[in-house]
Amino acid sequence: MSQLATATTAPDQIAYLDAAAATAMGVEYKQRFVDALGVQPGHAVVDVGCGPGTDLGRLADAVQASGRIIGVDRDPRMVAEAGRRLADRPTVELRTGDAHDLPLADASVDRARMDRVLMHVRSPAHVLAEVRRVLRPGGLLGMAEPDWDTLAVADEDVRTSRRFARFVAGRVRNPTIGRELVRLSAQAGLQVRSVEPIAVVFRDFDTADQILGLRRNSARAVLAGELTDAEVQPWLQRLAEGPMLAGFTFYLVIAQA
Repeated sequence: MSQLATATTAPDQIAYLDAAAATAMGVEYKQRFVDALGVQPGHAVVDVGCGPGTDLGRLADAVQASGRIIGVDRDPRMVAEAGRRLADRPTVELRTGDAHDLPLADASVDRARMDRVLMHVRSPAHVLAEVRRVLRPGGLLGMAEPDWDTLAVADEDVRTSRRFARFVAGRVRNPTIGRELVRLSAQAGLQVRSVEPIAVVFRDFDTADQILGLRRNSARAVLAGELTDAEVQPWLQRLAEGPMLAGFTFYLVIAQA
C-alpha cells in the first residue's frame, strides 16, 4: 500500500474549525452572517453547535453588555475550549446540549444561528423545530450550510475529479442540506426572508487540501475501492502544480419565527 493510501488520519477537529474560520472566505462569510442576522444590543442569541467558540466573541460584541450569548454544543471538549477562550466575556454562557433537545426555554432568544451544523445532525427537521420553539415571535434564525453535491475539482481527468467529489459528498450525513434549507424552514413554520448562495472557490492547493482534504479523502477513496493509486497520484500532482481551481456552493439563509 502506498503512502497515499495510509494518509487518512483526520485533522484535529478544533484545529480544522480554526483553520476554516481563518481563511479569507471564512472571515468574510462569518461577518456577513452576523450582519444578515441583524444582531442588536440587548439581544439574547443562541449559537447552536458553537464549537470552540469561534463566533461567540463577534456575537458578544454585537449584543454589548446588555445582551446575552448562549453557546450550545454536544461535545464537552468544544464547550471546555470555548469556555477557555471566552473566559473574559461575562455576557457569554456555555451549555452542553444536543441540537435536537436544546437546553433553553420556549421563546427565550431573539436570534439563533447554526453554522455548518445541520449537515451533521440526525434529523435537520427536528433541530429546526427545536430552534423554532426557543425563538421569540419575530425572532430570526440564520443558517449557513454547504451543498456538497456541488463540489467540483477542475482537472483534465474529469472522471477522477467527479468520483472524488462524489466520495466526499457521500461521507457527509446530509450532503445536500444547503439546498434543502428553504423547504425545511417552511416545514418548521419559519418564514424565509433571504437566501444567499455563496460560491466557495479555492485557487491555492494547500488551502484546498486543508479544507477539502484532497490528499486525505483521495487516500480514503483508494482504501474504499472507489479510486486507485494510479488515478489519484497524477491527479494530485497536477492539482499541486497548478493552476488550481475547486469549489462548491454554500447557502446563507435567514428565516423568521
